[in-house]
Amino acid sequence: MRSLSLALLALLAAAFAGGCGSGDSATGGKLDVVGYSTPEAVYTEALEPAFEESSKGSGVSFSNSFGASGDQSRAVAAGQPASVVHFSQAGDMERLVEEGEIVAKGWDENKYEGIAQDSVVVMVVRKGNPEGLKSLDDLQSKDVDVITPNPFSSGSARWNIMAVYGNAIEAGASPQEALAQVKTVLEKTVAQPGSGRDALAAFTQGQGDVLLGYENEAIKAEEEGEDVEYIVPPSTIQIETPVAVTKDAPEPAAEAFLNFIWSDEGQEIWAENGYRPVNPKLLDEKRFPTPEDLFQIADFGGWGKVNDEFFDDESGSVAEIEKELGVSTSG
Repeated sequence: MRSLSLALLALLAAAFAGGCGSGDSATGGKLDVVGYSTPEAVYTEALEPAFEESSKGSGVSFSNSFGASGDQSRAVAAGQPASVVHFSQAGDMERLVEEGEIVAKGWDENKYEGIAQDSVVVMVVRKGNPEGLKSLDDLQSKDVDVITPNPFSSGSARWNIMAVYGNAIEAGASPQEALAQVKTVLEKTVAQPGSGRDALAAFTQGQGDVLLGYENEAIKAEEEGEDVEYIVPPSTIQIETPVAVTKDAPEPAAEAFLNFIWSDEGQEIWAENGYRPVNPKLLDEKRFPTPEDLFQIADFGGWGKVNDEFFDDESGSVAEIEKELGVSTSG
């Protein structure tokens, strides 16, 4: 009896220890990460390996798919496997809430409102800034060839367009005048690649005089030795990129990885790769100075309203401009 009791106690102790340990580590499994194009290397070379080495990431493996934000969102809506989704603008996340409830409605009800990291729209120019560009206003007055992605496939392009529009509004222009400035920039645009990453590639390969894009992409290009530099306009928009787990994502691995993205370690990885941390205590103002006039998409009613008014492929004001210029709006 004594031997039996000791054996039972040992089994109970082992079960208890296993139960306690489950809070410290994920149960393994595979996570399918689907994201917009630019942070691919951050995920595959930094975030995912760091998480796999952590106690909560033990036994977790990843598969990845990165591309133009709108294309990626539509692919998940059509059935592409996804555990963690990271898009360049909230409209692409909301599609997955509205179409089949792939992402839960309250995806943004957390400390950082569902935003993985921040950035700002910048102007990338040739080394030495031969065109002498200083602000987004210069895109109106100077004879320059512009590169920006297609806004009907790329979230980056939508941020760029709203930066131009918002810069005009902040300077006192009417909505009609601001839209006319957007049209001027699109008329000067010589290439509209499918994604922010493809737009950067086109620019570094010699197309255009100025690229509109993410600050983090400009930082990366400089660090990789490309013959470019960038200007943070005094008036520009804050880029906020949403991340969430899907409703069918494996638990607890998916939530653990999402929390890792927001941890100090995760946010420091973003900062090391040129992104602005959403955790204000980790933001280095010397590396990431706050523009004099930094506005947000919320100032224009949020992405729900903006996507309807500007980027609806049938009736949006930007769609109408693009159709006049012969540019595809089919996404």
